[in-house]
Amino acid sequence: MSELDEVIARVHRDEWARVVATIARRFGDLDVAEDATAEAFATALEHWRAHGVPPNPGGWLTTTAGNKALDRVRREGRREEKQKEAQMLSDQLSGPAEPVGAVDDDRLRMLFTCAHPALAMEARVALTLRMVGGLTVAEIAHAFLVQETTMAQRITRAKAKIRAAGIPFRVPAAPDLPTRVAGVLAVLYLVFNEGYLATGEGSEPVRAELTGEALRLTRLVRELLPDDGEVAGLLALMLLIEARRTARVSASGELVTLEHQDRAAWDRTLIAEGHALVRERLASGQAPGRYQVLAAINAVHTDAHDLRDTDWSQVVALYDQLVRLDPSPVVVLNRAVAVAELDGPQVALAQVDALTEALDGYHAFHAARADLLRRLGRSADARTAYDRAIGLAGNTAEAAYLTRRRDELAR
Repeated sequence: MSELDEVIARVHRDEWARVVATIARRFGDLDVAEDATAEAFATALEHWRAHGVPPNPGGWLTTTAGNKALDRVRREGRREEKQKEAQMLSDQLSGPAEPVGAVDDDRLRMLFTCAHPALAMEARVALTLRMVGGLTVAEIAHAFLVQETTMAQRITRAKAKIRAAGIPFRVPAAPDLPTRVAGVLAVLYLVFNEGYLATGEGSEPVRAELTGEALRLTRLVRELLPDDGEVAGLLALMLLIEARRTARVSASGELVTLEHQDRAAWDRTLIAEGHALVRERLASGQAPGRYQVLAAINAVHTDAHDLRDTDWSQVVALYDQLVRLDPSPVVVLNRAVAVAELDGPQVALAQVDALTEALDGYHAFHAARADLLRRLGRSADARTAYDRAIGLAGNTAEAAYLTRRRDELAR
């Protein structure tokens, strides 16, 4: 990859969502915004090769994408009304943008637009992962465990729904925020997870730009809703996971699991902030939601000096509470992993095996099962499970870790 290609890739990671969000707000059309932004990046590749990278790449791309979008509106306009609309949009681009919503952040406006209740929840999350998170359709499909064509159709329908319903690109007024925030939090959590877990094919082990953007936007949502327990819970959860990011991958590029991480490398400032939020929610006396329970589980893990100090009975009790709120197979799987530390691998394996039909295409299911089989001395079965997990692994760091664990088994 050339130096220019590396610059384009970095700028794409940093600026794609902001440019798309800005153009979508100005033109009110997600298809126009996405196509214009893609054209702007293609133009940048040619122009920057000839003239060099501008001092403000994001500003250059926003201006170019705006011009591309305006050209498209004019090109498609067949009546005087379309020409007037194009002129109005041109005036918007040349003058200061009118403030919209409670927070002046285009990506936050995009989040709330894509989380509109007129859309089905899965469509809200998928669309925003594409438009705000900048994920590819393949990456989103992997996160949802569905076919890529299915996900592409879902995103296309969601964009059409926004256009047909005239859904505005703005942060809703204060009275409407509580009914819209659940979809926004779901999106932010998946964006964060995609950065932390990097599930896309050939992905880097950790995509810090995604975890950082998810954290930034979650902080903005907390400014909007400072008393919302689930907003605080999600922020705490992200902080406690992000605190462990630098210890998660070894110098050789291999995944380092929680039990083997160098806890001295964890970011104690982020952990302190996350723990403070968890304590704040406990002191509120209100029944916790899903994100608050997940944050509490991570607080237990980050409070332990090493794996042996972990209060597994508390972890399992919290998972029991989480299962009542979210009885999904993935939550049940994670609970079983904790049960293995409390009641032994044989008990946990029975619980994991009961999830085979639901999670057969999920790499973490096979990885967890392989580890339990290894602990039980069932090397041949463990090897088969490791092979399956390696085949489904989302990135090279995880595949390297699983391969080493498999190769360490007695033959």
